[in-house]
Amino acid sequence: MVTIAACQELHEDWLRNLAGVTRGRTFATDESEWAWLPARRQLVLLYPQRISPAGIRPGLSEGIRLGAQSVSVWMNNAVNYAPLEAFGFRRGPQPIWMSAPVTAPQQYSADAASIDQDPPEVTGPDAVELAAGRSHPRTAWHLTTRGDGKLTGRAWVYDPSAADQQSNPPDPITGRPTIPAAPARKPGKGSLAGIFGLTVGPSSRRNGYGTALLSRAASVAAAAGADRLAINAAPGGYELCSARGFDLIGRGQYLFLDMR
Repeated sequence: MVTIAACQELHEDWLRNLAGVTRGRTFATDESEWAWLPARRQLVLLYPQRISPAGIRPGLSEGIRLGAQSVSVWMNNAVNYAPLEAFGFRRGPQPIWMSAPVTAPQQYSADAASIDQDPPEVTGPDAVELAAGRSHPRTAWHLTTRGDGKLTGRAWVYDPSAADQQSNPPDPITGRPTIPAAPARKPGKGSLAGIFGLTVGPSSRRNGYGTALLSRAASVAAAAGADRLAINAAPGGYELCSARGFDLIGRGQYLFLDMR
């Protein structure tokens, strides 16, 4: 059974990974762990168990030193966020954690989606973060959808445990995830893979692109050895994920601070 703690732990690991591949870093203050994402000029507080002003103050000071333009906080719903309001943080959209077996989204067509590690249309911070898909052993795969030759959507698949299961990464040209040297996992012993940053352009929605991304993500995760998926559906994606076999696991908290 997938728990909200497992979903949040996977997300935390993904944010640490992004910090590492984009020449950022992680650091700790009192009861607080932070990830610095330099491409976005963003500092992230990673799922604190308790909000300690003694940890927040030096973290924000370090953010100012690094040149952070914003600070984000991801938290479990049980953590009291009130102390953050004294620092000027505001609540953002509530994270909605959902999970599904990899077999559920695979029932739908993935034809419009493929592994695409270096799409030329992706620019800015998103382009810098494409480095996450070039690491070896492979743990992250960047997916895109296209319609009429144009980029219509994108998403990430992340399974950190895939590094223990492979010797060869998926072919970014064919989009076929192959891990020939991986030992077969026993039934029920697969890992939890995450789908992060799934987005479809406003003019391209309700054309099957979101479904194709979920389906392709499920296929890639299954090839990497995962048997379940986790996604932060956010309010706008809940309906789509529910219709494609995802169940609600729990809700979290997201807060932000504008440093500009």
